[in-house]
Amino acid sequence: MNYCSHCGAKVELKAQPGDHLPRYVCDACGTVHYENPKIVVGAIPEWEDKILLCRRAIEPRHGLWTLPAGFMENHETTAHGAIRETAEEANARVEIIALYTLYNLPHISQVHMFYRSRLLDLNFTPGSESLEVELFSEESLPWNDLAFASVRKTLQHYFKDRRSGDFGLHTGDISPHRE
Repeated sequence: MNYCSHCGAKVELKAQPGDHLPRYVCDACGTVHYENPKIVVGAIPEWEDKILLCRRAIEPRHGLWTLPAGFMENHETTAHGAIRETAEEANARVEIIALYTLYNLPHISQVHMFYRSRLLDLNFTPGSESLEVELFSEESLPWNDLAFASVRKTLQHYFKDRRSGDFGLHTGDISPHRE
């Protein structure tokens, strides 16, 4: 950041009294510009024994498979964001069941949250960020072509929990060394 979004003056990176982290501060108007983690929200769209995945038409990880997910928008809940992202990426309608996984990715300042959800119908088609969308069983899932560690871990938990019939909330941290 070079300039203040409030007044246009140059900003300086410095720690404020009582704050342990350096922040961009505008000496002209006094605005402190906080930078916080981004929240990624998504769904695990279920249909019978299958899960809906999207093949990415954008970077990062163009051409690989993922659950429908994306950055949360201002003025929406995490569940609403998961529903919106599913509609945008797969033109699919879902009903949220429950929050299922929450992963911290501090190395990229993100938090990934996935909700179990139920597909309301089979009327899905690729959205503008997807090359294709497809239902996969556990056996047919493209495990070697999954785009993100958070998606892989979510799906591993999902299929294990489905076999046991006990779906709980899974949380954890993902570092670049474990991806």
